[in-house]
Amino acid sequence: MPVLGNHYGRILEDGELQLSYEDGDFVIHYHEHLFPVAPSSAAEILSRAGEDDGSKESRIKAEVTRLNHDPDALDTVIEQQHYRLAFWRMADTDLGYRRFFNISDLARIRVEDKTVFAAVHALPLAWVKKGWVQGLRIDHPDGLWDPAQYFHRLQKACPDAWIVVEKILEPKENLASDWPVAGTTGYDFMNLAGGLFVNPASEEVLTQLYADFTGIQQPFEALVHECKHLVLTTILQSEIRRLTSLFEEICERHRRHRDYSRQELRRALCQTAIHFPVYRSYVSASENRVSEEDEHHINAAIEGAAMVRTDLDPDLFLFLKDLLLLQTRGALEAELAMRFQQLTGPAMAKGVEDTAFYRYHRLVCLNEVGGDPGRFGVHPRQFHGACARAQKEHPLGLLASTTHDTKRSEDVRARLALLSEIPDPWADAVRRWASNNARHRSGGVPDANTEYLLYQTLVGAWPIDLERICAYMEKAVKEAKVHTSWTAPNNAYERGLADFIAAVLADRTFCTDLENFVADLVAPGRINSLAQTLIKLTAPGVPDIYQGTELWDLSLVDPDNRRPVDFALRRRLLSQLPQMSPEEILTGMDKGLPKLWVIRQALHLRRTLPEFFGPRADYCPLYATGQKADHLVAFFRGQDVISLAPRLVMGLDNDWDDTILELPSGKWHNVLTGDEADGGAVRLQELLHRFPVGLLMKRK
Repeated sequence: MPVLGNHYGRILEDGELQLSYEDGDFVIHYHEHLFPVAPSSAAEILSRAGEDDGSKESRIKAEVTRLNHDPDALDTVIEQQHYRLAFWRMADTDLGYRRFFNISDLARIRVEDKTVFAAVHALPLAWVKKGWVQGLRIDHPDGLWDPAQYFHRLQKACPDAWIVVEKILEPKENLASDWPVAGTTGYDFMNLAGGLFVNPASEEVLTQLYADFTGIQQPFEALVHECKHLVLTTILQSEIRRLTSLFEEICERHRRHRDYSRQELRRALCQTAIHFPVYRSYVSASENRVSEEDEHHINAAIEGAAMVRTDLDPDLFLFLKDLLLLQTRGALEAELAMRFQQLTGPAMAKGVEDTAFYRYHRLVCLNEVGGDPGRFGVHPRQFHGACARAQKEHPLGLLASTTHDTKRSEDVRARLALLSEIPDPWADAVRRWASNNARHRSGGVPDANTEYLLYQTLVGAWPIDLERICAYMEKAVKEAKVHTSWTAPNNAYERGLADFIAAVLADRTFCTDLENFVADLVAPGRINSLAQTLIKLTAPGVPDIYQGTELWDLSLVDPDNRRPVDFALRRRLLSQLPQMSPEEILTGMDKGLPKLWVIRQALHLRRTLPEFFGPRADYCPLYATGQKADHLVAFFRGQDVISLAPRLVMGLDNDWDDTILELPSGKWHNVLTGDEADGGAVRLQELLHRFPVGLLMKRK
């Protein structure tokens, strides 16, 4: 148990480990941690206490006091336990159990065991049975031994429950078809919808700007491999060590592979995990099942690893591939395949989301959970195709735009996406700010890459106070693990960064320039946010509204996005909306009234017309014609609802020129403005002149 703040012997001799007797049981205390004492060693303590005179209670207390004042005697008791207390730094290399990423206090349990499953799920399943809970959100399914088996068992236990899974899908990856779940928790949708507001035409310019400013020209894919290697050889060392021991034992049983060294086996496993293109595969040893998708991913990982590690015997990679594809029989062989799958997910999560995303800052609105910063923008046709598939395959999946785990709120990302529409002004601003702030740097702190992240963060979250931005930047550089980290903090670098931030925020020249730059982004950023919100509320799936995002929310990664929310304010504003005209609502733009209005009206429409948003509803793209047709994302829900959302709005100024939308015959009512429109060719300007987005309902 690697929970001690120093070496075990030092902690023991300093008196930080203490034995106590509470309610008839012996307990070992280490600050807030409590550890049980095995019955056998407890019996020994009791037997020694029984040799003295006096009451039983006083004899036990006297023996406990004696042990706590004798490090050697207390050490004997502690060493008799079924666990070993150790310095926390040993966790990365010598941990004897699986843990949640690098959090040693969160031991993973074998939920694949039916008895464990029953114990773990007894309470939530009781809530479901009583009707207190209608759905379950399953986090981190990729850590399971056999996710498909787990979800079938869960579905059988609560057949009527709505179940969504926090499965992170890479681009072009599909949710496993044999999982009986409603869908994901919506990170795939978040990145798909967010990509609509990124202008792909600016990719080359922003890539060059990033390279020129930071000196970094490394492709994102190469950075991913580098960061996955880092976490596999540091915080995931214990996982690799156990897997290597298993691989070594297997090789000893196969004469063609018995002569590989332990180091060769470890390198082959590491490199294959590094090149795994998705979070994990889902082969099932118990059912001898390997899907075509699993085979494709495993082959890609093996080929990539073998191309890089040319110093290793190619036959070793072929043997590993056979093991992962269940083509070599045996209990240990099957265990390796299943255990390897539980390694690649943490390698991806910690290597990419929690390391590479904090090192690669070309356009940070793309650095989101489940996102690919190398994918620059999403075309409307691509978006429509994905939505059509979602309606067919997972019409009740969750649709997220902000969660407790997002790197930036939806409103921060919506504003930052605008930088892709103004690459030249952005480049000028960054160079101007860097020149102005050079005098505030000391000892090369911050480096250019960190400074580039700082400027994007200030633009996205402005106005932001010194405490919040310093806390965010400290976390960012620690997660990046370049100059400092959580396990090896560089206090001098962190102080230098904090001093730099304080200096630039006290610099009126810089702050005035920053405020003027952001001022031009506030209104279009809010339109992006309204468009994104409407899309989420009307696309196939179940919209998820994270606490606080009912109004504008410029929060950053946790703990910033977990601050208290003023729900009384939101209730009060919500009660005022029905009496207000669209124009009055827009005058409350700074308060967030338009966003709250879109949410209210869209949810009301979903409740009024559930048949157009449920699992049997239709989804059909609607395309405009004219000069600015590409600036619109529009689609039908059923035959009677149309959603209209603008995109790439910088310079649009709500002027749609000759852009035309062909509406089906009949009367169409805009639930956001109350306006009416006849079917046929309608100028988009007429539909969106009073409110930035449109939600049309056909009159009966």
